[in-house]
Amino acid sequence: MSQIGSASSATLTAFFDERDDAQEAVDRLISAGISEANVRLVPGADPSTTQSTQATGTQEHKGFFEALADFFMPDEDRYSYAEGLRRGGYLLTVSNIPDGLYDTAVDILDDEGAVDFDARENSWRSEGWNGYTSAATTESLASGGTGATGTTSLSGTSGSSYGTTGTTAGYASGTTASSGFGSTGTARTDEEVIPVVSEELRIGKRDVNLGRVRVRSYVREEPVNEQVNLRDERVEVERRVVDRPVSGTEAAFQDRVIEAEEHAEEAVVSKTARVTEEIALRKDSTERQETVSDTVRHTEVEVEDERGRIDRSGTTDRS
Repeated sequence: MSQIGSASSATLTAFFDERDDAQEAVDRLISAGISEANVRLVPGADPSTTQSTQATGTQEHKGFFEALADFFMPDEDRYSYAEGLRRGGYLLTVSNIPDGLYDTAVDILDDEGAVDFDARENSWRSEGWNGYTSAATTESLASGGTGATGTTSLSGTSGSSYGTTGTTAGYASGTTASSGFGSTGTARTDEEVIPVVSEELRIGKRDVNLGRVRVRSYVREEPVNEQVNLRDERVEVERRVVDRPVSGTEAAFQDRVIEAEEHAEEAVVSKTARVTEEIALRKDSTERQETVSDTVRHTEVEVEDERGRIDRSGTTDRS
């Protein structure tokens, strides 16, 4: 994924292997509030109908390279994306992203599986693809592109391209490149422009789930045994044989009733709940400083003056 432009008017470019992933990213970007007019999906070649001959592959690459002409990106990026489209991928660009939605757009493209394009280019090179600097020359010659004696066209396409004659570099328009500006040696007055692009590094933040702590309470019963002493009372009727005269204190020949009650003790159980321990969950937050290392790209312009001096700052000393 790459960014073009400033943060307030940034354009994100992402590459996908599967159309479903790319379309899902498009739908999510629009749902997030990005204008549908600013979301552009470019489908690549259909692998099931693509022929494998070198000439056909070159023509397809040229077609995709020309189709990306209105994208604001360096030619080397445009060339690489054209190769990805030739291989059946999908290019998604999001332009004029509002500042408040930039991080959201980046997260959506990452979530939907945007390809690490630098790694993809390295993979292609390991398979024999030479990239922008030399592969373009090979493809132009293989496809029969025309050029002046000693002249090599880097892109081999109609339109603006680099051309070299011997060791002198110049711009050429069309499929023929010769020394100086123009084609077939004819001077031109119209202007050719190379955009100078610099990437800007933006560091965002997102929340990452590091795990969960859960405390669950439940009730468990367990038997408890205690010893207690209980007292029982019993009433017994005892009849004794006696032989004695009635005393003066004893009432004779009177109705009487005597009675006694039996009592017994029984265990009474009562329970009291007491809090013996507390378990709490508390979140403490701390801040840390982390150094994020990455790379940003920028375009360097090398101007070769036919009168002798090379200036890499973008200006030519004509004194």
